[in-house]
Amino acid sequence: MAASGAVEAGPPGAAAAPSSAPARDHLFRPISAEDEELQPTEIESLCMNCYRNGMTRLLLTKIPFFREIIVSSFSCEHCGWNNTEIQSAGRIQDQGVRYTLTVRAQEDMNREVVKTDSATTRIPELDFEIPAFSQKGALTTVEGLISRAISGLEQDQPTRRANEEAVAERIDKFIVKLKELKQVASPFTLVIDDPSGNSFVENPHAPQKDESLEITRYSRTLQQEEMLGLRAGAPEEKPEEEDFRKEVLQFNTNCPECNAPAQTNMKLVQIPHFKEVIIMATNCENCGHRTNEVGGLHCLGRRLA
Repeated sequence: MAASGAVEAGPPGAAAAPSSAPARDHLFRPISAEDEELQPTEIESLCMNCYRNGMTRLLLTKIPFFREIIVSSFSCEHCGWNNTEIQSAGRIQDQGVRYTLTVRAQEDMNREVVKTDSATTRIPELDFEIPAFSQKGALTTVEGLISRAISGLEQDQPTRRANEEAVAERIDKFIVKLKELKQVASPFTLVIDDPSGNSFVENPHAPQKDESLEITRYSRTLQQEEMLGLRAGAPEEKPEEEDFRKEVLQFNTNCPECNAPAQTNMKLVQIPHFKEVIIMATNCENCGHRTNEVGGLHCLGRRLA
């Protein structure tokens, strides 16, 4: 296991921080291409595609006007498999958040986006939706979100063309529409709805208000809290147990006198101010023998004087 880019020690003679806040600020540095000290931590780890060792890179960073995140990237030099995702370094927020961005120019396509795996992405003009937990979290741009959706749709197109050609043709037409969005020939709306409150769309005019971006905070529904693991799911309804007091059970036995096949009836009866007893009756049609028995169990014996 190799590791580099770990947290560096402070300058010589620096006093110990009285609280964890300065240490946290040193861990999560603002993301910047010009910060040479902002380097990822490299960890050798197992590739789940070819089961040989690859490299995982972890970057602890801070998004301006947002919060801390952890960016992780895995790549395998043996099979070429790679994977990138982000995780929030903080807790689930008290409220969910919905970002509604009106994309009018190419500059809007370059806005930075943090999309967690619990976020739902929608483009109403195309009736297009990426459900929550269908993709890993990502640190990308608006254009990157659309490109990622295009790649996901194109991935299985060869198989669809072989098995369901009509479906593949419809998806090809839809992919063309997504690619046209990247040219911003006409304005469109991008909605990112995250009940965890940890997604983010950049406001390039911050701290001033962005007229193209609407941010809505909302209270989560019970279903959303269950989805995030904040609330236990509703208990499953147990099937109603059969009430044997309302029916007579029948089973096959042999007559105790002639050993011919006979039928025994059994019923559970509640005797008022006493207890439950079992009444059993056997009637042999071969020899006419009849028996009646009353049975019951009690944890203690009883003596009547």
